[in-house]
Order: sequence, then C-alpha cells, then structure tokens
Amino acid sequence: MIDSHDELFAEQQRLVGPKVFAGICAIVITALVFTGYALLRKRHAQQSGSLASQAAPPAEPRQPPKALLMVDDALLQGSKTIIGGTVKNTSSEKLEGLSVEVELKRRKDGGTERHLIGISPSQLDPDQEGRYSLELKAQDYSSARIVALKADPNQVSLPYTTGQGQKRPPERLESKTIVIGKPSSKHGNFLNSPDNPARVP
Repeated sequence: MIDSHDELFAEQQRLVGPKVFAGICAIVITALVFTGYALLRKRHAQQSGSLASQAAPPAEPRQPPKALLMVDDALLQGSKTIIGGTVKNTSSEKLEGLSVEVELKRRKDGGTERHLIGISPSQLDPDQEGRYSLELKAQDYSSARIVALKADPNQVSLPYTTGQGQKRPPERLESKTIVIGKPSSKHGNFLNSPDNPARVP
C-alpha cells in the first residue's frame, strides 16, 4: 500500500512539472509578442512622422495683396453675356502687363476652360484703376469665376483681394398699348345688348 501511494504521488509530480513549464513559456512568449508589437508600432509612427514632415513643403509667408479686383455682375445682351470689372493697384509699385484669368464652365459637357482677359490699361501706377471685359455666348457657358491676376514677365500670379463691382441694371420692359376694337356684327351692334337681347346657349 505504501509503495502504490508513493508511485501515485511521484506520477502527479511528473504531470504538474510540464504544465507549470508550459504555462511559464506561454506567459514569456505572450510578453515578447506584445513588446515586439509595441516596438514596431512606435518605429512605424516615427517613420510616418518623418516622411510627412519631409513631404509637406514649408509654408510660404503670405504676401500682402497688390491689387483690388472688383467683379461686376454678368450682363446679358441678347444671346451674349458680358463679364468684366475693374482692377485697382493697391501697392506702392507699378504693375505691368496685367491680365485676369477666368475659369469658364461649359454647358455642353460640364468641363472647364481658362481664358486670360487683358486689362486696359495694362500698366497701372499706384492707386490707378484699369478695366477688363469678356464677351461670351450665353448658350455656351453656365458660369465664370476669377482664378488669378497675372502680371508680366512670365505671367506671374499676383496676390489680390476681390470685391463686389457694379450691379446688373434692372431690366426695362417695353410698355405696349393694346387697342381693342369693337366686335364685328351684321349691323354694327353687339350681339347681346339691352337693345338687342339674345339668348346665350
């Protein structure tokens, strides 16, 4: 009886030893996996941050506007639309070779195209104003917007501010006088009158 009890106890010890060892190994492996994941995540975040800082160009200091660009309401004349406005030189320098770049949206396919509109006069002294104007077919384009103010040499874009120009004048409707003549009848009288009553069906 004593021998069999000793054998059972020894067998239990043999079974418990591998289980404890396996549990310790599982804990160590789990800790290593989590540590590796944390290190990889930290390294990836550092690499992403350095790439983003390299890709983003340094912000250029914003220049003060050199012109005030006034945009008039579009003017309809028959089948044509006239877009235009004025440009005022608000800087202390002379601006030369000025033109306004507009983006037009086509009605047919919804695509866009850009046009340069010359300013008259093309050279503006400080506080001097110039005018621009473009005539379009109303059926060809649905909208227009100003995208840039260009100056020579090499059509350099100038900083500018925009403002509301001239409002569209109210449309005048021609008044017409309509004269209604007397209705014609056999004897020049109304068909139904107090003197000549008639039954209306």
